[in-house]
Amino acid sequence: MDAPVQYGEQVRALALYLYGGQFLSKDRTAQAMSELFGIRLSAGTIVAIQARAIATLEKAFLPLLRDLLTRADVLGADETGLRVEGKLHWVHCARTDRLTLVTIHPRRGRLGITAADVLPAFTGTPVHDCWAAYDVFLSADHQLCCAHVVRELVAVAEREDPAAWCWATQAIEALVDLQRLAADARAAGLGAIHLATSADGRHRLRSAVQAGISQTAARATKAMRTENNLADRLASREADYLRFLTDLAVPADNNGSERDIRMVKLRQKISGCLRSLAGARHFCALRSYLSTARKNDLGMLDALARLTAGRPWLPETSPTLTATA
Repeated sequence: MDAPVQYGEQVRALALYLYGGQFLSKDRTAQAMSELFGIRLSAGTIVAIQARAIATLEKAFLPLLRDLLTRADVLGADETGLRVEGKLHWVHCARTDRLTLVTIHPRRGRLGITAADVLPAFTGTPVHDCWAAYDVFLSADHQLCCAHVVRELVAVAEREDPAAWCWATQAIEALVDLQRLAADARAAGLGAIHLATSADGRHRLRSAVQAGISQTAARATKAMRTENNLADRLASREADYLRFLTDLAVPADNNGSERDIRMVKLRQKISGCLRSLAGARHFCALRSYLSTARKNDLGMLDALARLTAGRPWLPETSPTLTATA
């Protein structure tokens, strides 16, 4: 047959499922389509199928997604590295329990975050680690990730004599107890924790941090300077670490964001780095769509079938606007 062939919606959805959903390379996707379904697709055709799908997402889905994230009450944010064209780029994530946006940019900091076009207009509570670039966006109260700071405290405790008292160990225990209080209050349907209920945990955390500041004040070694900076941050930003106590809709950690961008490392392990920035942007746009659909109980193949039919699934305009851990 010499005439051009028009592939149907299901064929295009299957190709996208393998290529964008299961992280196969375009060559392996073409091989899988041939061996599994007897459908011969070139690598170029697979790239064209994805480009057409992304053009559809850019018309309605991505603008709506950004608008919903901007209006969320609580938002998780994180970033991770991905090699594109042999150079390190940064995948930025903005998410709630119902929405996921991942974007890519050559820069990790303010420029990359701004380019994602969510945080600059966001006025809710962002949840993130202590990466300083997030502090540029001061229109909101922040929640710093407790899981991240606990890992830093564990590193301090592991350098100390296990038989001796350690300020970092007490700080860890206080943070864990406060998070347990929040979880219990949330399960009971409360909106916040009474100050008296959390007073003991707060006191233990503050006394541990002050001990850490005093013990490392000399800053004589690199390890001592690192510990002093950590203790000082816990003291100066206590409100940002403990915001989850005064608003139980705010999670204590940013584990949800870390889960939502874990697929970047998985994709890199399966198929290596991406060869073009345009391809990386297409990858991120498709992952935003598939992750958001999954969070709203829509299967990957069903979501892709709607997309290749030119009628992409769209999230509700008033979803649950929180960022669960």
